[in-house]
Amino acid sequence: MLFPDLCDRPVMAAFDQAHSSSDGGAVLLKAADRRLGMIDGLAACLSERRTSTRVHHSLRDLLAQRIYGLACGHADANDADTLADDPIHKLLLDRDPIHGHRLASQPTISRFENGVSPRRLYRLGETLADTVIAQHRQRRRRVRRITVDLDLTEDATHGAQQLALFNGFYRGWCYLPLVAFLTFDREPRQYLVAALLRPGTAPATVGLRGVLQRLLPKLWRAFPGVTIRVRLDAGFAHPDIFTLLDEAGVEYVVAMPANAVLNAAATPSLAAARVVATVRGTSARVFGETTYQAKSWAQARRVVIKAEVVAHPGRALRDNPRFVVTNLRHAPERLYMQIYAARGDSENRIKELHHALALGRTSCTRFWANQLRVLLSAAAYVLMQTLQLAADHTGLRQAQATRLRQALLTIGVHVVRSVRRLVLHLPRSHPEQDAWRQVARHLGAT
Repeated sequence: MLFPDLCDRPVMAAFDQAHSSSDGGAVLLKAADRRLGMIDGLAACLSERRTSTRVHHSLRDLLAQRIYGLACGHADANDADTLADDPIHKLLLDRDPIHGHRLASQPTISRFENGVSPRRLYRLGETLADTVIAQHRQRRRRVRRITVDLDLTEDATHGAQQLALFNGFYRGWCYLPLVAFLTFDREPRQYLVAALLRPGTAPATVGLRGVLQRLLPKLWRAFPGVTIRVRLDAGFAHPDIFTLLDEAGVEYVVAMPANAVLNAAATPSLAAARVVATVRGTSARVFGETTYQAKSWAQARRVVIKAEVVAHPGRALRDNPRFVVTNLRHAPERLYMQIYAARGDSENRIKELHHALALGRTSCTRFWANQLRVLLSAAAYVLMQTLQLAADHTGLRQAQATRLRQALLTIGVHVVRSVRRLVLHLPRSHPEQDAWRQVARHLGAT
C-alpha cells in the first residue's frame, strides 16, 4: 500500500516480513502454562479416536492452539488459517518456528471442537478446577477463608444453536453460562475456577448444585480446615440451594427478592431513611434485620435489610429496599456493604471474559461444541490471570486482560534460528519492556 503524500516522501507498507509475528510476547503464555501444567492436564482428558495414519495435529496441539490463540486475542477459528505459519504460534506448540509444519486449519479446528463428548467435557471442567486450586495451594500455604462467588451471564446468540432459547428477561435468544470465582482471604482478586454453559431459559439454580457439590470437597481437600463462604445473587434464592448450603456447613450470603412480608419488615427502616433523605436532600440508607421463613423453607433464617431511599433532583423520593439471607452474625451494615457488596466485582471478571477472552463466541451449532468453547475461553483466562499474578510488582499490577495483552503479548517480533538457540528480536522502543522482563523472570527466565 502506498501513501504518496503522507510524509515528505512516499510511504510504502507491505505485509512481507518473513519469520515475524505480532504476538512476540506470547512466549510468556507458554512459560505460564509450564508452571501450571494446565494444557497437559486438559489434553489427558481427551480420547484420540482418529486414524493414526491420518493425524497431523495431536489433540494436545489442537487444544493448545485454541487456548493460546484466545489468550492472544484470536478468538475466531478462521484466524487459524492466517496464523498457520506464524513462527511464535508454532513455537508455542513446540514446533520449529521457521521450518516446522503448519498449524491446524479452520476445518480441522472445527472438527476438533465438535468431536469432544459430554463425558470428556466433564473431565475437562474438573481438571480446570483442579489446576486452579493446585496453583493457589502452592502459592498460599495458609488460607483462613475462601469466598466462592457464582453468577450468571447472558451470552446472546444469533443463529440456530442447540438450546439457545428466547429469554424474556434479556429480551433475546441466548445461552446463560454459570461462572464461579474464588477469593482467598482478603485478596482483591477473584480467580476463575469453573464455567458451565446452560440453556437460555434454564432457571438460575440449574447447574449450581453440581458445581458446588464438586467444588467444595476439592477446596477442603486442598485447604484443610478452611472456612468457605458462598455469595449468590437473588436469582439463586431457592429452598434447595439454602438446604444445600446448610448441609454443606458453609457460610453464605444470598440476596433475596422482595415480597410482602419482607417489605413490611423493612417499613420502619425505610421510614427512618426517608426522614434523613428529606432533611439532607440526598439518598439515605438505614440497615436492619429480621427473621424470615418462607413456606417452602424448612427453617427460619436471618435476613439483613438495606432500607435505601433514593433522591434524584426534580423527582420524588423512591424506596429501594434490598434483602440478604445469611447465616453470619456480622452487624447488618458491615455484612451488606463489606461482605455482600464485594461480590459485585465478579461482574468485572465476567466482562473480561466476554470482551478479552471471547466467552460469548458460542456460534457452533452443537451445544456441546459451544461448551468446549466456553472451557477454552476459561482456560485462556486462567493463563491471563497467571500473568496478572506475575505482574504484581510492576506498573501492570492492576491491569485487566485486554491491557495485559497489549503490554505483554501483542509485540512485534522477528525470529532468528541458529543451531544452538532461537532469538526473538523484540522492538527496542516497546514501552512496557521493563514490566515484560520482570514477568518473564517471575515465570522462569534468567
